[in-house]
Amino acid sequence: MLQNQTIQDKNTQSEQNTYGMSECEIKNLPETIEKTADITKEQLAFLLATEDDAMIQDLKQRARNTGDRIYGKNVYIRGLIEFTNYCKNDCLYCGIRRSNCHADRYRLTEEEILSCCKNGYELGFRTFVLQGGEDGFYTDEKICQIVSKIKAEYPDCAVTLSIGEKSRESYQAYFDAGADRYLLRHETANEAHYAKIHPARQTLSNRTRCLRDLKDIGYQTGAGMMIGAPYQTAETLAQDMEFLADLRPEMVGMGPFLPHRDTPFRDFPHGSAELTLYLLSLVRLLLPDALLPATTALGTLDASGRQQGVLSGCNVVMPNLSPMAVRQKYLLYDNKAGIGDDGESSLRKLRAQMQEIGYEVAVGRGDYTDGRTKQ
Repeated sequence: MLQNQTIQDKNTQSEQNTYGMSECEIKNLPETIEKTADITKEQLAFLLATEDDAMIQDLKQRARNTGDRIYGKNVYIRGLIEFTNYCKNDCLYCGIRRSNCHADRYRLTEEEILSCCKNGYELGFRTFVLQGGEDGFYTDEKICQIVSKIKAEYPDCAVTLSIGEKSRESYQAYFDAGADRYLLRHETANEAHYAKIHPARQTLSNRTRCLRDLKDIGYQTGAGMMIGAPYQTAETLAQDMEFLADLRPEMVGMGPFLPHRDTPFRDFPHGSAELTLYLLSLVRLLLPDALLPATTALGTLDASGRQQGVLSGCNVVMPNLSPMAVRQKYLLYDNKAGIGDDGESSLRKLRAQMQEIGYEVAVGRGDYTDGRTKQ
C-alpha cells in the first residue's frame, strides 16, 4: 500500500511481517475491525504494509457499508468561506505562510462574509465553514460578532470555524457566540515529525492542547493530517491513527500532500490518492459516526477523487462559497481544483457526480450522530 511513498516497505506480501497474527486472524482482520471499531498497533502496522488488494478492497467496501448504515446514501455539503489569507504562522508546507512574499493578501469584510452565507443558504447549504489563516486582525470580538450574526440570520444552520490555534478562553467565546464545530488538523502526532514541517515556535503539545480544549468545551471537533507529507513514515502514520482513535474527533480531514511553489517543500512529491483513500476507509471503520470529508486536495490530485472518497467511506464535501475575486488568492497548494466554479455551478457538478455513484447531496446540517440513527 505504501509502495509509491517515501515511507514504503520493501517487503513483498509473501515476506510481510505478520506481527504474531495467525493466518486465520489475518484473513478475518477486516471483519474484526468492522465489528470492534478498534485496532491494535500490530494490526495497524500490518495493514499499512499490506499489498493484498483483496483485503484493501474488502476494507473499502466495509467502510462504505458502515457509512451507509449510519448516514444512508447522503453526502453533506459545507459552504466554505475563505475569509482571510493573512497568517502569522510559517508552516513549511503552506502557500499562505507568513514568509510567502508572493501571496496576494486579502480580508473579507463582515458584509462580504454574510453575503456568502446568503448565497449559500439560497443554494441549500446549511453549514458554513469560516476558514482562514491565523490573522490577528480578526479579534475574538470580531469573530464572535460574525458568528452571532450568521446564527441570528440562519438559525437552522451550523457554523464551523477553522482559524487555528487559540486560547481556551477564545474557543469558549466562539462557542458561546454560537459556533458549532471547529476544524484543526493535528498534521502529525509525532513530535519530531511535527518539528520538521513547522517552525520551532509551533509545537505539537500546543496543537493537541487546542484539540482537547475544543472537545472539552463541546465543539464537534475535527482533526486530521496530510497523507504523504514530507518526512512522513509508516511509523508516524501509525501514530496518527492511534491519536485519532484516542481523541475520537467528530470530524477527520485527510487529504494528500500537495506542494506549493512558494514554500520550502516545493520540490517534494505529492502524496498518494490511493493511500489517502485507504486510510479514509480505515478511519471510517475506527470512527464509524465520524463526519469524513472527501477533500478538495483529493479532488485536485484525481478528477474523480471526491467520488472515490465517498466510495471509500466519506460523507462530506465542502464546495467553495468564497467570492470569485479572491479564489485565486487562497492557495494552500498549487493547481487547486474548483476555483473557477461559482457556488451554483459547483453544487450542480457535485450533485451529478454523486448521482453517478448512487449517492445524493443532502440538504441539512449533517451533524455528528454519536451512534444515533441516520439523519
